[in-house]
Amino acid sequence: MQFTRTLPKELVHRSAVAEVFLTDAERHGEDEMLLAARFPRRHAFYDDTLARGDRLDPFLLLEACRQGIFVVAHRYLGVPPGHKFLLRSVGFEVPDPAALARGDRPTEAVITTRVERRFRTRAGVRGLRLRFTLTVGAREALLARIDYSWMPPEDWTSLRAGQRGALGLPAVPVALRGPRVDPALVGRCAPANTVISPPSTGKDGTHAAHVFAETTHPTLYDHWVDHVPGMLELEAFRQLALRAAVAAGTVHACGALPVALAARFRRFAEMDLPLECRTAPVLPGADIECTLRQPGALAAEARIRLADPDAAGPARALAAPTAHAAA
Repeated sequence: MQFTRTLPKELVHRSAVAEVFLTDAERHGEDEMLLAARFPRRHAFYDDTLARGDRLDPFLLLEACRQGIFVVAHRYLGVPPGHKFLLRSVGFEVPDPAALARGDRPTEAVITTRVERRFRTRAGVRGLRLRFTLTVGAREALLARIDYSWMPPEDWTSLRAGQRGALGLPAVPVALRGPRVDPALVGRCAPANTVISPPSTGKDGTHAAHVFAETTHPTLYDHWVDHVPGMLELEAFRQLALRAAVAAGTVHACGALPVALAARFRRFAEMDLPLECRTAPVLPGADIECTLRQPGALAAEARIRLADPDAAGPARALAAPTAHAAA
């Protein structure tokens, strides 16, 4: 596997080369591929943290896996360029938090990628369930699973027009704006990297905030899409869960790591409708349950586990909540 140059940005559906983390891909049998990834010493979004900065962000590793879904579909299944992709569910666990340690050079990783299931329609295979094992050196740093599907652009246009039309929304959205949370409250340094409003706390111990889509964000909106991207939704879950966990005293704000996640996407989250993120009450030792809702609809739901780095042990997998956001 080579780590000296990235894969073509078009292959992984990125616009900026700096946002491409995959450098190679090889097929090993019918259902297994190897991907190579190279992570920078510091990234303006994933490494914008109040923590010590000596560990890789699991969300950064998840993004490399997400880029892999396009490589598998286009390079090995022959899905044509221009097809549109949907995330159905995403999950990961960090089996060895010590494997996230970064050195004084960019980190190189190998991602073993296996097809666990093919989703078929009358038109043939239209989706996959992929299992990822990301290793740094000889250590497993992330285990992930992603369910996703794809469709021709004309089907996508019809699907999006149908949902937006049913909601009485115009063809081209304009993202809502509002006040952002103090970045220090969600473990961030830069205000531009916060995605939620100042949270409120209910008498029942729930926390709630609105999610805002900043379409000029160089990572979360690397290219234009007409809805809230799935990775932005996951970041909203992380930020509000972190604030709720700190308020409950179960983690410390600066260093808490997401060590397990299970999320399911139910429908497109529209950027021009109010989008509320809410957590259930945080209990010691329990996973944090989160939802994303728009008027009259559940957009996504997740369970997330946070742990202080020094206390983070091997994570057990989370089952996905009882599916979609654009990939």
